[in-house]
Amino acid sequence: MDLRELETFQAVVAAGGIGRAASKLHRAQSSITSRIQQLETSLGVQLFHREGQRLRLTAPGEELVDYARRMLELAEQTRVAVRSGETGGALRLGAMESVAASRLPYPLAAFHRAHPQIWVNLHTASSRGLVADVQAGALDAAIVGEQVDTERFRCVPLYVEELVLVGARDSAMLAEPKRLAEGTVLVYHSQGCIYRRRLLDWLDVQRIVPARLLEFASYHGIFAAAAAGVGVGLVPRSVLETYPQRDALSVREMPARLARIQTALAMLRTTHLPVLTRLEECLRKDAVAARGKTAPRPRRATARKEK
Repeated sequence: MDLRELETFQAVVAAGGIGRAASKLHRAQSSITSRIQQLETSLGVQLFHREGQRLRLTAPGEELVDYARRMLELAEQTRVAVRSGETGGALRLGAMESVAASRLPYPLAAFHRAHPQIWVNLHTASSRGLVADVQAGALDAAIVGEQVDTERFRCVPLYVEELVLVGARDSAMLAEPKRLAEGTVLVYHSQGCIYRRRLLDWLDVQRIVPARLLEFASYHGIFAAAAAGVGVGLVPRSVLETYPQRDALSVREMPARLARIQTALAMLRTTHLPVLTRLEECLRKDAVAARGKTAPRPRRATARKEK
């Protein structure tokens, strides 16, 4: 049994199958299968039930999940300590796409200037996906908007995101959201996106069933479609402020209980990395500074009279 076999096992569990794990690791499926077989041989147990193209963990496989995570965490901590002592190393950081685009550029730039010997590998995904990756040991920490298990995770509150509805400057749907029953709602493509879920939950409470959902792989795609009058989307105001043509949009504020999402840096309580401590300090400082800033706001939507 070696670390590469454990990393492969962990990737297969996190991805839910050999094919997806191979794609994520950029390896051939045959290589992934071979590593799993070698691990099973060295342990003398079967780790997965093979049901056609699907894999399901056996009881020994379930037992190995936590041990593999802890062994890989310890190995990474050992590499950091031996390679650079307390002064350097690598850090695997995850963040929601919106946070990576609007919040991280400046603090990461400041962090790299202050600590050029530390490099950060940034991975973006949905909030749910990031929590799963941290739990599986694929990431050291991630900035998420999810509520997490505080017994397993330590969370450092960071940015408060304000969600707003955006549409074209003359959008009737933005002025009167009940018209969304006849129109198009613009959403981020990931099912695990917390902002997407917040919007759909709000529509459900309002008893509004949109005529269409149109998915986008980027927030700037949502902004462009909204400005063109395609539909209405729910986005973080911090991301909206990065859009150069934001003056082409109107904004409708949401009720406070729905509009605000607290993001946090989440890590396993068993993770103790000097490089992560340094990054945490940098992000805390930036989050405090962000709370004192008030960005210029695009034009607000107003109700329209029916003709």
